[in-house]
Parts: sequence; structure tokens; C-alpha cells
Amino acid sequence: MASLTRWLDRRRNPWKGVYHDAYRTWRRQKGQARLHQYGNLVPGDVVFDLGAARGGWTDTVLDQQPAAQMHLFEPHPGLADDLKRKFAGRDHVHVHELAIGANSGTIKLWDGGEASSPVRRHGKSVEVKSMSLGDFFTHTPVDLIALMKVDIESGEYDLLPALIETGEVSRIDRLQVQFHLFEPDMKAKRDDIRTRLNRTHHCVWSYPFVWEEWQLRP
Repeated sequence: MASLTRWLDRRRNPWKGVYHDAYRTWRRQKGQARLHQYGNLVPGDVVFDLGAARGGWTDTVLDQQPAAQMHLFEPHPGLADDLKRKFAGRDHVHVHELAIGANSGTIKLWDGGEASSPVRRHGKSVEVKSMSLGDFFTHTPVDLIALMKVDIESGEYDLLPALIETGEVSRIDRLQVQFHLFEPDMKAKRDDIRTRLNRTHHCVWSYPFVWEEWQLRP
């Protein structure tokens, strides 16, 4: 059924071909295993999970480095409450009910559960808290983020340019990002971000609109 859904999606939206080709390569090359290689983390390393959802990615990191300092960012109220219950009593796992974005304030989030998005419309919306990374650092000092995962349902197109413009992107050693392809113009937006990101980081590997990883340059 999943393969049929992807085939129909490609037929109806030919501009999504780059994603479907990359996803097929991702599956063939076992990209998920490459994504989840975190054995180089050491105790005390700071890890940010942007778009924490139900905490599955955080579980994967902690399985490999139980002493990582985890910061989970999840703006969806229901999911954030679930995360707080799940990680209650673990002092090195911090759950923040907010989105890290370009600016501090509030944003409209279209409620799709784990697929909630500021762009992709679902049945209803909710106002959620947003905070810039710079403002977050004012009350939670962090010198270096050893690893940051960004899976925020198209919010990356606002967040990453802001991090580049402020220079805060240079405080991220290893960046894993999932760009989303909800609209045709997102291909050009991704290209522009990658060009600018290349000034501070180099691309380790990339499966367009599936996952890619960037490493801070020496």
C-alpha cells in the first residue's frame, strides 16, 4: 500500500520526483542505519532534538550515549505532555514545550499530531510558543551543540536561514536535517540554504528531502 501511495503521489505531483528517487536510494543503501550512528558522542555532550514528537529519536541517542544532555523541543501540547511523563525523573533529559524558530513569540501550528506543521494545513490549528535559539541560550547557556536533529515539518525553511544570519549555526557541530517538500518552491529554498550552510559546514551525506547530515568545518 505504501509503494502504491508513493506511485500515485509522484504521478499527481511530478515535482516530487527528487524526493521519491532519494527515498528509494535511502532504502536501498540502508540510510536509516547511517542516520543513527551516534557512537562518537561522549558523556555530557549536548544534544538537541527539534521536533521530538514521541521521543523515539531521543531513545535512539540515549541507547548509544546514556549520559548525553538531551534537550527535546516539541510545541504540540499533547505530545509535549507525553514526553514530560515519559522522561520524568531523568535529570539529563529536558523537555521544552516550544518550537525553536526564527523569532520568539507564538506561531500557528496546524494540528496533525506527529505531523503538525506551520505550513501544511490539517483540520484545526493551535497557537504555540516559539523561541529563537539566541533567546534560548540567554537562560540555558550552551557553548556547543554536539548534535542537533531538525525534523519540524517545513519550519526548517525559517529556522536555518535565521541561524545562518545570526552566526548561531556555528555552535552546532553535527546537524541532521529533514527538509520537507510540501510545495514546489521548497526545492529552491533548500538549495539556497545548502549554499549558505556550506560556508560553515560540509555535507557528509545527503538524500534530498529524506535526511542529510552536515558537519562543522574545522
